[in-house]
Amino acid sequence: MTRTLSARSNTRELLITKVPEITIYFWIIKLLSTAMGEATSDYLVYSINPYVAVGIGALGFVIALALQFAVKRYIAWVYWLMVVMVSIFGTMAADVTHIVLLVPYYMSTATYLVVLAAVFLLWHRTERTLSIHSIYTRRREGFYWATVLATFALGTATGDMTATTLHLGYLGSGIMFVGLFAIPGVCYWLFGLNSIFAFWCAYVLTRPLGASFADWFGKSPSIGGLGLGDGSVSLVLTVVIVILVAYLSVTRKDVMNESRRVTAQKFV
Repeated sequence: MTRTLSARSNTRELLITKVPEITIYFWIIKLLSTAMGEATSDYLVYSINPYVAVGIGALGFVIALALQFAVKRYIAWVYWLMVVMVSIFGTMAADVTHIVLLVPYYMSTATYLVVLAAVFLLWHRTERTLSIHSIYTRRREGFYWATVLATFALGTATGDMTATTLHLGYLGSGIMFVGLFAIPGVCYWLFGLNSIFAFWCAYVLTRPLGASFADWFGKSPSIGGLGLGDGSVSLVLTVVIVILVAYLSVTRKDVMNESRRVTAQKFV
C-alpha cells in the first residue's frame, strides 16, 4: 500500500503543469501584456540610452525566466511576470533587427516565422505534442518559452509591417488583427478545428493585435496615433494587469483541477 500511495503521489507531481488553464482571463491578460510590452519597450528605448534599455530588458527577461523555472508549479504572478518580460524583450529584439540592423519588416517577419516553425517542428519531433496541457517537464517548458519568445518577436515585426510597410496604420492593423484573431476560435467552436492548432494560431495573433492598439493609443497623431504617450499607456496597462493577476492569485480561477488536468493530458 505504501508503494501504491507513493506511486500515486509521484504521478500527481509529474502531472502538475507550469501554465494556466485557458480561460477568458488568459486571453485578456495575454492581450494586455502584449500591448504593455510594446508600449514599455518603446518608452524605455526612446527615454534612455537604447543600449541600456535593451540591457535592462534582457536582465529582466533572464531574472523572470530563472524564477519561472525555479518554481515547481504554476504560480500566477510568476508566470505572468515572465510573459510581460518576454513581451518587452521580444519587442526590443524585433526592433533592434529593424532599426539597428536595418532589416526590412517583411524580411524580419519572414525570418521570425521560419524560427517559430523550426521551434514547433523540433518541439513536436522531440515530445510528440505541442499541447500546453503537457508542460510538466523542464524540457517541455523550455520549448514552450522558446515558442512564446518567437511568437512575440514575430508578432512585433508583423504588426509593424502591416502598419508601416503596408500602410494600414495602427488602427487599421488592429482592426484587421481582431478579425484574424477571431477566426481560429470560430473554426474551433463551429467546425471542430484541432484545439492545439487553433490555440497557437490565436496565440501568435495576440501579439500584433495588442501591439497595434498600444501604438495607436500611444503614438503621436502625426504618425497615426492618439498621442497619449507610450509611458502613460504602459502605466495604465501595468496597473490593470497587476489587478487581474492578483485576482487570479486569490481566486485560482485559472488553475486546472486535478481531474481535468489528468483527462486533458491523456490526449497529448
